[in-house]
Amino acid sequence: MIGLSWNRTLAVFIKEFQQMLRDRLTFAMAIGIPVIQLILFGYAINTDPRGLPTALVSADASPMARSIVATLQNTGYFRIAHVGTSEAEAERLLETGDVQFLVVIPPRFGQRIVRGEKPALLLAADATDPSAAGPALAALQGAAAQALRRDLQGPLMRLQAQGLPYDVVVHRRYNPEGLSRYNIVPGLVGTILTMTMVMLTSLAITRERERGTMENLLATPVRPAEVMAGKILPYVVMGYVQLAVILGAAWLLFRVPMTGSIPLLLAMIGVFIVANLGVGFTFSTLAHNQLQAMQMTFFFFLPSMLLSGFMFPFRGMPEWAQAIGELLPLTHFLRIVRGIMLKGTGFAELWGELWPLLAFMVVASAVALKRYRQTLD
Repeated sequence: MIGLSWNRTLAVFIKEFQQMLRDRLTFAMAIGIPVIQLILFGYAINTDPRGLPTALVSADASPMARSIVATLQNTGYFRIAHVGTSEAEAERLLETGDVQFLVVIPPRFGQRIVRGEKPALLLAADATDPSAAGPALAALQGAAAQALRRDLQGPLMRLQAQGLPYDVVVHRRYNPEGLSRYNIVPGLVGTILTMTMVMLTSLAITRERERGTMENLLATPVRPAEVMAGKILPYVVMGYVQLAVILGAAWLLFRVPMTGSIPLLLAMIGVFIVANLGVGFTFSTLAHNQLQAMQMTFFFFLPSMLLSGFMFPFRGMPEWAQAIGELLPLTHFLRIVRGIMLKGTGFAELWGELWPLLAFMVVASAVALKRYRQTLD
């Protein structure tokens, strides 16, 4: 038996290391992905979101009403982003996701407290994501008990002995029981489609080029746009098959409600699928082999999953992370699918999330087509 030669081992080591350095994309991914994970998990991820936008509708200008509003803001969880006089307008903001909470202070609130009538303070929360609303609602109980300590002095001291001098009525909208599956399962529609559509498209075209069958296709009179459309359409069909499986499981196994329009959801998902297929097609023109295509897919999928609001509350992230998240199609699609399924949101309310998705789809498709033309040349 020939003994181990360290010289031969060193020669193979040098050869493999040089080969690894020549594959610049793989080397960059090996360094870049851990750096991205470190930055995202270290700085962007926050499971205790604060400064959540809150709409205030107050029909009372008494010092007690102002004390309650100030106490809510001092908790750090509630940030008054909208002050209005119409409860219907504030409800619309809650439905579209522009605010996380709605605080309604009724007329003669302070006067009724002095009379000992215990008026009701309404706090409505968008509970589609329990992890976003939960800490704030937990902090609300302690804040409510301390809000009027300075106001109930002197003759009003007797009201403190009777417990909380007003009732706090909390409405968890769209997910009253606070079930996490109501948030996770609709989000899985976008997450699974992102991973599979980008990966399958990039691998299929790269594999065809590796096997040499792409040359046979190029010898035909088929134009680049026709090749791109012909290769994308089968995966659009596959995306709808995946959608049927996920939604079937959502209804049958997890009892996730479907309060909105199914045709509207199908149309929105079509835009999202094409946008991701455009990304996968672009990756296939950049990758030299299937390994690189897989690496690019993971490089795109990781930020999408972490910065879209699927795993962690979107508003809990710093502003720079939210800005990156707004560029990702999954961020807007999650708001669309959760809005349709849980809130029954219509097309007019969803337009603010649809147009960034359409813009991304157009840009991704244009880049993919341009890159494909350059590949042919």
